[in-house]
Amino acid sequence: MFDRLEDLILRYEEIMNQLSEPDVANDTGRFRKLMKEQSDLAPIVGAYQDYKKAQQNIDDSLALLEEESDEEMRALAKEELNDSRAQLEQLENKLKILLLPKDPNDDKNVIVEIRAGAGGDEAALFAAEIYRMYVHYAEGRRWRVETLEAEEIGIGGMKSVNFMVTGQGAYSMLKYESGVHRVQRVPETESQGRIHTSTVTVAVMPEAEEVDVQIEEKDIRIDVMRASGNGGQCVNTTDSAVRLTHYPTGIVIYSQTEKSQLQNKEKAFALLRAKLYDLELQKQQDAESQARRSQIGTGDRSEKIRTYNFPQGRVTDHRINLTLYKLDKILDGDIQEILDACIAADQAIRLSKLNEE
Repeated sequence: MFDRLEDLILRYEEIMNQLSEPDVANDTGRFRKLMKEQSDLAPIVGAYQDYKKAQQNIDDSLALLEEESDEEMRALAKEELNDSRAQLEQLENKLKILLLPKDPNDDKNVIVEIRAGAGGDEAALFAAEIYRMYVHYAEGRRWRVETLEAEEIGIGGMKSVNFMVTGQGAYSMLKYESGVHRVQRVPETESQGRIHTSTVTVAVMPEAEEVDVQIEEKDIRIDVMRASGNGGQCVNTTDSAVRLTHYPTGIVIYSQTEKSQLQNKEKAFALLRAKLYDLELQKQQDAESQARRSQIGTGDRSEKIRTYNFPQGRVTDHRINLTLYKLDKILDGDIQEILDACIAADQAIRLSKLNEE
């Protein structure tokens, strides 16, 4: 580990020297690449420098204990030694986490798909609440949210919704949300006061560029039609809606959220690329070891990951056995505590596997 850290220190210094060159800013591509690498290495370099300082403090304290006879000074040296050893252990764990292989998709924007599952209208209502939860969370992080496709029902629910979240590290956070979300509550239409259980499924897919996914023209059928739904000057007046059919997979994408046929076509292709890229990721994960598939955030999409219990005001994440009694705040977008716990659990699993190898 320490040989690798020394190599990273040298690489970091090399990058800083290149960034100081007067002509580097003229090459936008090179400058952006260097800044990205510098940003990735900075936390590792900082932690390693702190580690070496703690190690030096330990050496100094031990030397002082050997030379010093004054009891007061020896007590201070022992206290410094204990503090530095504790700090050294924490920094070593931190460095191991920082050196874990990074998910290549972590910095990408995401496309999130929410679908109502079991529970009829109640499931559609909950799907709309989950959608608003993510929108509020993204807004709190100053990320941009753009709706790609939505199928709404008249009472304020959503049978399905697809939306893009654009922001630094969006996938690194939201990838832990994939799975089945279950709600337990008394529906407004329930006259007997019985608690019903409904579900929605969430799929979080990294945005795929054209270089990530190649779509052959012969594999696609593009249909244009008049948009349908409530309101809007273009509804039922122009052929602005677009439907894509991908023959090899049977995936059908329908987009009508924009007034322009071209914009709807772009959104439909963005969603199709994300779905095809996600299919490839799932195939890769299925082909890998059980250890890889058991990691948080890479599980089966049919896995029940979380329960929202309204009568008790609690939210339970079943993967990490975390229960929080702040349902209202969570549905208002306050999900960072859950995501941080998922990240910590994922890192612990990966560290454990690394130590076993």
